Amino acid sequence: MTKSIPNILLIYTGGTIGMIKDPETGALRAFDFDNLLIRIPELKLLDCNIETFSFKTPIDSSNMEPKYWIEIAEIIENNYDNFDGFVVLHGSDTMSYTASALSFMLEHLAKPVVFTGSQLPIGDLRTDAKENLITSIQVASLQHYNKPIIKEVCLYFEYKLYRANRTTKINAEHFEAFASLNYPDLAESGVHLKVNNEALFKPNPRKKLVVHKNLDKNIALIKLFPGISEQLLNCIFNTPNLKGVILETYGAGNCTTEDWFISLIKETVKKGIHIINITQCSGGSVMMGQYETSEKLKRIGIISGKDITTEAAVSKLMYLLGQDISHNLFKTIYETALRGEMA
Repeated sequence: MTKSIPNILLIYTGGTIGMIKDPETGALRAFDFDNLLIRIPELKLLDCNIETFSFKTPIDSSNMEPKYWIEIAEIIENNYDNFDGFVVLHGSDTMSYTASALSFMLEHLAKPVVFTGSQLPIGDLRTDAKENLITSIQVASLQHYNKPIIKEVCLYFEYKLYRANRTTKINAEHFEAFASLNYPDLAESGVHLKVNNEALFKPNPRKKLVVHKNLDKNIALIKLFPGISEQLLNCIFNTPNLKGVILETYGAGNCTTEDWFISLIKETVKKGIHIINITQCSGGSVMMGQYETSEKLKRIGIISGKDITTEAAVSKLMYLLGQDISHNLFKTIYETALRGEMA
C-alpha cells in the first residue's frame, strides 16, 4: 500500500499561543497564521500537508462560550472529508471546557481533533508554543495503513496527550498546565512519541460523523462549602428556565444532611430539574450511598457524575439537554460513558 501524506487543518480560535510580541513596543498582537511556515520552519520537517483557518476575530479564552464551540464544530464538519486530522489552537483557561464539549458534539468522530495552546506567546524566547504546536500536528498525522491512529478529541500540552474530556487545568504558571487524574495519558512525547493504544477511544468505524449543535445553557454549577445558606441555594434553584444543576459535593459525593437542604434538593428534582452529583476533588469518584451523608441523595434520585470532571460535566449536561431526551431516560444516559468521559 502506498503511504499517503496526511492533510492537517490547523484552526486558530485565539489564545496566548497565537500571540507574538512586538520587539519595539513589547505589546502582544495576533500572529498571522498564513505565515506559519516562515515563523516555524521546523514544520516543514513534518510528513504532512498543513492548511490554516483562523477565526476572523480571535476569542480570548475567558470569552469562549457555546456559540464558538458550534463554530469550531462546523469548521470541522465542513472540512471533515478533505482532512485527516485537525489541530485546534485555543486559550488554555477554558480549553478543557471547549474540548470536552467538542467530544460530545462530534458523535462517531473517526479522526483526531487535537486541542493545544501555550503558557507563553509563540514569539517569546522561552515559549512552550512551538513544541506544543509541532507535536500536536505530529499526533494528528499519526496513521496506520493510511488510517488515523487517534480517533477522538484530545488535548496535548507539555509532552502529554490526554483524552480531552478527562482533563482539567491545574496550574496557571507552569508549562505542565493540565492533568488527567482519572484516566491514563493517551501518549507521551520524549525521544520517541509513545502511544498508549489500550487507552485510545475506539468508535464504531461503520458510522458516519454526526455533528450536534443544539446546546442548552440553562444550567447552574454549585460548589458546596461549609455554611452555604438556604437563601442562596433557593435563589439558584428557583432561577427561571433552569433545567439542570451540577452539584460539586465533598469527597465521594457527600453533602450536608440538614433537613432544609435535603428538602430543597427533593423539591427541585420534583420540578423536573436534573441534579448531577460530582466531586469537588481533583481526582476520585462519586460513590453515592457509601456514606450516610450521600445516602439521602441517592434515594432522591440524584444523578451520579461518577469520576467525571467539572468541565465534562458542564458540557455533557448542555449537550444532553439539547437532545430532547425524556426525563425518565435522562439519568440513565447521563450516567453512561458516551465518549469515554467517565468510568
